[in-house]
Amino acid sequence: MSHFADSYVHPSAQSGLYYPPDSLKTRLCLRGRDMMYERCKAYSVPYKQVGKLVVAKEHQQDYVRNLHKKSLKLQWPPHSPQSGQGFQEASAHGEGQVVLPTELLTGEQAREMEPDLSEDIVAALWCPLTGIIDSHAFMESLEKDITDSENGELVYLTRVVRVDPSTRSRALNAPDLNNPEDGWIVQVATGDAEEGDAMLARTLINASGLSSTLILNALLPHNNSRMPMYYARGSYASYHGLGVNSVSHLIYPCPETGPNAHAFQSLGTHLTLDLQGKIRFGPDIEWIEPPLASTQSDHILPEEEADFWTKLLIPDESRIPLMHQAVIDYLPGVSLAGLQPDYCGMRPKLVPPWGGFQDFVFREDFPACRGVAQNPMLSLLGIESPGLTSSLAIAEYVVEDVLCRKLNHG
Repeated sequence: MSHFADSYVHPSAQSGLYYPPDSLKTRLCLRGRDMMYERCKAYSVPYKQVGKLVVAKEHQQDYVRNLHKKSLKLQWPPHSPQSGQGFQEASAHGEGQVVLPTELLTGEQAREMEPDLSEDIVAALWCPLTGIIDSHAFMESLEKDITDSENGELVYLTRVVRVDPSTRSRALNAPDLNNPEDGWIVQVATGDAEEGDAMLARTLINASGLSSTLILNALLPHNNSRMPMYYARGSYASYHGLGVNSVSHLIYPCPETGPNAHAFQSLGTHLTLDLQGKIRFGPDIEWIEPPLASTQSDHILPEEEADFWTKLLIPDESRIPLMHQAVIDYLPGVSLAGLQPDYCGMRPKLVPPWGGFQDFVFREDFPACRGVAQNPMLSLLGIESPGLTSSLAIAEYVVEDVLCRKLNHG
């Protein structure tokens, strides 16, 4: 989400408790959590391990119990120092070696930690490794890595205008698959320049968020192979008032589940903290219909409408009463008058509201015909939450498990 100085390291809510254990979201968030904390320590990025409570009412007790059972069965992800250890072997080294420690609490125990919780809360799941970080400082540390390196360069205020495959050597029946003219021609324009530049990329990584499917679809034929995009706006509200006395942990309600709802759509309107102790509630979720939705039934936008969502990053005050109703379900002392619109963001979803679980997608396309798997364009699609926590692990996965694997076996 944009316009927010602090974000979360979510080792629990978004790294295995809600997603299938063998999914990329689970694997990369668990690995990314540890990489994130290590980087924060090494680069003096401000962070705080505040922990999180997932709170449950009477009819939701089975839900948090199942989350707890799932957390105990998770395996260490690849590239972790503990990778390759089974559950029993890792546990034998003590609690510190459990990949995702959680603890079941009674309602009374949860209220000892957060006294303002509703008396209707009868159980909770405590996730001690959840933390918050200064996401801007984190990104600045990555920026400095690139600018200080000998082989990296950043170009600011530059947009991709067009991407085309370059297959000149193959068109000429040249035998050398490593010909430097093979790859992807990327046309870019900086600022308001009328004329742009072009460059040849031997390997191209399309990590453009809400524009990722647009770049990919421009290369695909007009048929069912094109990738759709669905837009979910999440809004946050700041809070100043009673009902959250000395709160010190993140507090999540149980997400809605049932025949017409599932936890993969939204984790509920929860209480968040920043590093200065400021309280926010959110995000709620609002599905946005893009322009021409009535004629674009496959949710594939024309290029001229690709940035429509940027005009919608304005907090909507009309959402506040709905958010308040969701919050007082577990924090009844929170007042409507204390809630104010704060910020919002747009999530790049690959499935509609009823679509169920959708994992991260890492798609490879190649410039050559006839199935020659060289010079890939790797598109990172649907990188929504837990994208920030997973970010370093995503980079590791792209390099070590996709590109290097292809070089070793290509």
